[in-house]
Amino acid sequence: MSALAKARLIALAAPAILLGGALGSQYLGGLHPCEMCYWQRWPHEAAIALAILAYGVSGQPRWSRALVVLAGLAIAVSGAIGVFHAGVEYKWWEGVTTCSRGPSAANAADLLKQIMAAPVIRCDQPQWTLGGISLAGFNALFSFAAAIAIWALSLGRKGTAR
Repeated sequence: MSALAKARLIALAAPAILLGGALGSQYLGGLHPCEMCYWQRWPHEAAIALAILAYGVSGQPRWSRALVVLAGLAIAVSGAIGVFHAGVEYKWWEGVTTCSRGPSAANAADLLKQIMAAPVIRCDQPQWTLGGISLAGFNALFSFAAAIAIWALSLGRKGTAR
């Protein structure tokens, strides 16, 4: 397997696993995400789309490499958001003031009912930690590791292998 093929695989698998873990902790583990948790998911979704496109143009190494590098950048952005979020959780700096997931109003009559029923999830309170590292911290660590691996594999050797 060429270095570019390995980078493509990491660009697809890493965000899929991290996003799957986030969704699993939400829907299976009962952990409610805060606003910044959602922010960390968006770049992973973009990275998955870019990686899929990179597989679609795997016969054109130049385009595939560019898409893989962009996927790596998106993964790194999620990691950077994770660092910011973890810093808020550890009280190293202040977070955003509107840091809770609000209801999605179907109509104005249901808005108050939805607001009262929605859980208030604070971004400065980690819902789960392991060894003092929150989910945001783990996202940052794994995202940066994946981004570094992608960049090293896709930019290190410019071979023409698919």
